[in-house]
Amino acid sequence: MSDNRTVNAPTTLLPYLFESWPDVKRTRIKQWLKYGSVRVNSRAVTRHDHPLEPGDKVTIKVERAPRTKAAPMPAGLKIVYEDEAIIVLDKGAGWLTVATDSGKGRTAYAALTDHVRATDARNRVWIVHRLDRDTSGLIVFAKTEPFKRILQQNWHKFDKTYLAVAEGVIKRDSGTLRCHLNEEFSLRVRSVPPDEDTREAITHFKVLKRTQNTTLVELKLETGRRHQIRVHLSDMGHPIVGDKPYGAVTDPAKRLALHSSELHFVHPMTGEKMDFVLPLPDPLAKLV
Repeated sequence: MSDNRTVNAPTTLLPYLFESWPDVKRTRIKQWLKYGSVRVNSRAVTRHDHPLEPGDKVTIKVERAPRTKAAPMPAGLKIVYEDEAIIVLDKGAGWLTVATDSGKGRTAYAALTDHVRATDARNRVWIVHRLDRDTSGLIVFAKTEPFKRILQQNWHKFDKTYLAVAEGVIKRDSGTLRCHLNEEFSLRVRSVPPDEDTREAITHFKVLKRTQNTTLVELKLETGRRHQIRVHLSDMGHPIVGDKPYGAVTDPAKRLALHSSELHFVHPMTGEKMDFVLPLPDPLAKLV
């Protein structure tokens, strides 16, 4: 995005921005200013009271980051969207988001770090949220720590949708699943009676399709607890296909049949609504 105006009378920067871009939300304009997207005579300015004189050129410049061929993404990882603030990644099953305590396994974080450092060795990425190793789909990384904080502080407001292929036929068409989770154990989260050490998990579900032996379910997270979808479906008596730790007895796709299919959030710099949708991967689509 690039847009510019010419100043006609002496003023200061923030009031000029409000006046010159009346259709843009003021919070978004402040984000432009805070994170260096406002340029006066080609120079980035962040002070709201920066003086303007007639003839000054004010430009809003929010660019997608240039791609580089120096560090192509490895198989199983695909960049869906990238700009100077965020990277939205399509993570394949089998990839860790970040290294575990053992330090073993391929990580999306390491691959993206190599990607951004191909243009500047000082670049890095920040983790906003995580997907399990065997869950595929959309995941967001930030390219600065302030952007990471903005996204994490507002993450509960954003829409996150998953698709899962569950074992058996779920009879209810839709509903809300609630439980309290004990996340003490690293390999398997358990639903338990509530106490001071548990956290409530809430998932809204809708059945999209039924076959003779499976159910395709759409799941929207109200909370973001570790393994909450897996626990909720297991507690229903319909564990996710391929999810042996939570009671599944079938694994035709040789992977967990859980996919992060939609993310809808507000861009941390521009204030724009960002919408991303990924269909069910072929190995899982074939199950239904």
